[in-house]
Amino acid sequence: MNLLVKLFFSFIQVGLFSVGGGYAAIPLIQEQIVNVHGLMTLEEFTDLITIAEMTPGPISINSSTFVGTRLAGPFGAIICTLGCILPSFIICLTLAHFYYKYRTLGAVQTILAALRPAVVALIGSAGISILLLALFQSDLAGVNFANTRWLDFGLFAGGLFLLRRYKEKMSAITIIFGTGIIGTVLYLLV
Repeated sequence: MNLLVKLFFSFIQVGLFSVGGGYAAIPLIQEQIVNVHGLMTLEEFTDLITIAEMTPGPISINSSTFVGTRLAGPFGAIICTLGCILPSFIICLTLAHFYYKYRTLGAVQTILAALRPAVVALIGSAGISILLLALFQSDLAGVNFANTRWLDFGLFAGGLFLLRRYKEKMSAITIIFGTGIIGTVLYLLV
């Protein structure tokens, strides 16, 4: 199958099933690009996700664009981005129509409440996958504590501590840039 067609249909699936926003799309993109089609390694994918998180805009669209660019150049970026946003666009238009028409029904509120745990699970799964790759260079099945990347663990723990302890005084952006600078300096010295 042509690479562009494969990418388009992969990202149609991502856009169709990533309920809950951008972070919920990350494990779906990983499944399609890394696991199903083997178009990237998990490490390459994590690097692209890291870049997508640091750039302005929705992470699912940024991720789609970066993956498309990496695999098929600018046209691949357009194909992947369109594949990712097309289902959401159609679904949002349809749901907005029905939501405004039936929003007072209790069943609508029940359905929305039932979807929340699934969204949290998808976001948590994405976070755990990225954390395991950063700290152990593997997925959950291949975790070996002997391969712990202690510098990365220290940066993660320090960033998490600062974020939780000083969340009113220190922005997440400051922590991202700070750990990026500290990590770069430490990696250059080691």
